Amino acid sequence: MKIAQDLEMLDLTVDGAGMVLHPVVVGSKDHWTLVDTGMPGQYEAIQKLVQQAGYTASEPASIILTHQDIDHVGSLPQFLAKKSGSVEVYAHQDDQPYIDGEIPLIKMRPEVVDMLRQSLTEEEYTAFEYTFSKESPAQVTQMMAEGDVLPFGGGLTVIHTPGHTPGHVSLYHANSKTLIAGDALTVNDGELCGPNPPVTPDMELALKSLLKLKKYDIEAVICYHGGWFKGDVQKRIDELTADVQ
Repeated sequence: MKIAQDLEMLDLTVDGAGMVLHPVVVGSKDHWTLVDTGMPGQYEAIQKLVQQAGYTASEPASIILTHQDIDHVGSLPQFLAKKSGSVEVYAHQDDQPYIDGEIPLIKMRPEVVDMLRQSLTEEEYTAFEYTFSKESPAQVTQMMAEGDVLPFGGGLTVIHTPGHTPGHVSLYHANSKTLIAGDALTVNDGELCGPNPPVTPDMELALKSLLKLKKYDIEAVICYHGGWFKGDVQKRIDELTADVQ
């Protein structure tokens, strides 16, 4: 879905899960940046969606990871393995140690590992396991921090929105007044909602993080889970944070 001249939302179906994820492509047709990489094994599906959207460059120049969860970093190993040149990988400094394998990913429970073993090829699973282990080289090449303006799509402002993970970020695309929320917000039945409580370890902090969004002129939101929302964003944020101290 084309959001603006330099902003595209992808509809990435997770086979067998009944779930659609929404990575974002920012930039020009011949020089683009990918925001989040889907589940492990979705490299080909993402590349196909990008090509269908009319992008001509065969690979991203940069990858931005909103946070460390498996459905956001999952296909990073394939993007790095298949790159023909250098690819910059951006992550917040508080999630960098997890993404670089210095600390185990927070939500990699045994049942998640079992699911990956069953759903991935041996090659894909081995690549995933190695990439996020201590033995692998660092993946993150650029650290993000609150207030940074990344040079993509006319400028993406980094908003540190912890709670879902320590280093979760959302991104504000000023040119289109669009918030790339990551998992800080979700869309359920057409309504803008907060983060999903069962997979948000610090819900109190996650809701408090939403207060940071009030200073931005947001007309629309791209949620990784739920997709596009256009409406009175600030009214919904006020409602979601009404009890936040």
